[in-house]
Amino acid sequence: MKIGCVKEIKNNEFRVGLTPDNVRAYVEAGHHVYMEKGAGVGSGFADTEYVEAGASLIDNAADVWHLSDMMIKVKEPLPEEYSLFHDGMILYTYLHLAADKEQMDALLDGKVKAVAYETIQEDRFLPCLAPMSQIAGRLSIQEGAKYLEQKFGGEGILLAGVPGTPKANVVILGGGTVGMNACKIAVGMGANVTILDVNLKRLEELDNMFGAHIQTLVSNDSNVERVVKDADLVIGSVLIPGGSTPKLFKKKYLPEMKNGAVFVDVAIDQGGCGESSHVTTHDDPVYIEDGVVHYCVGNMPGAVPRTSTIALTNATLKYGLMIAGEGLEAASKKSKAIYTGVNCYEGKLTNKNVALAHGYEYAELSDLI
Repeated sequence: MKIGCVKEIKNNEFRVGLTPDNVRAYVEAGHHVYMEKGAGVGSGFADTEYVEAGASLIDNAADVWHLSDMMIKVKEPLPEEYSLFHDGMILYTYLHLAADKEQMDALLDGKVKAVAYETIQEDRFLPCLAPMSQIAGRLSIQEGAKYLEQKFGGEGILLAGVPGTPKANVVILGGGTVGMNACKIAVGMGANVTILDVNLKRLEELDNMFGAHIQTLVSNDSNVERVVKDADLVIGSVLIPGGSTPKLFKKKYLPEMKNGAVFVDVAIDQGGCGESSHVTTHDDPVYIEDGVVHYCVGNMPGAVPRTSTIALTNATLKYGLMIAGEGLEAASKKSKAIYTGVNCYEGKLTNKNVALAHGYEYAELSDLI
């Protein structure tokens, strides 16, 4: 199969879909890989490394799209790339279609076979989303601590405090991979941490994991409203695979919160879990509403591209090789994980949560292949 990989064009997105080691794996499996020149530079991978691994370097992205049977990316294609879609091509990347109707329509119109990293699922585990969730969770505390500084509109407090001063109160909405990793860093920095989730079993696991270092609470409107009033930093880490995120962080909470408190909405890729959230970029990451600093960057792991690229491709390579080697149809029949990753197939929407988010008809992939 002809595999393509282009330079990401999203704002401050320096990750890349393939490392040189990945290229070598595809080439050794009998595939041809086309890399856009400079695609890996932002993640610290030189063009010469890709050539040595067996890739063909192409001067511009449009030619890579044209040549490829399967395009491997990191982030969703942007509007300027929609015209480069061609019938039957496989797109393997993060899509987040529940929050992006325009992209979904373009994929359907282009009859693209679109496989989303974030909906590939094995035994309720999301293997291609997990590494970025780990990074985003850890970054959320790092970024939140920075924007608590007064020069950014924050309270002007140190997350961990020092002897004789109060520690910051950190509230984490959601105890999944993002929430757990945020909790780990917040506890490690010495903050007072409260984590909320609707799943009692998950709360028990977190309690066993962190013990007396955290407070666990059932997530409901009353508990959320009560704890955010005293919060210095709130992390939104709620996820419904492929679907729109519920708005757990209400606008009505903002006037009750501390002036200069920070809200980091890690769920913003799926529409965000805050009613007051809208997507920001690494160039202009925060805004203030009702005295609360909002950090809602849509590609948080892009801030640490070297780590993120290696972590992501460690997870995606396995499925990519299977799709390239057997074709998407055969791979989907063989692997339930790949089956769940297919969001669009030749003009049909094949992910139920995405269909529900937009009120579209849903087609079962097994009826199409």
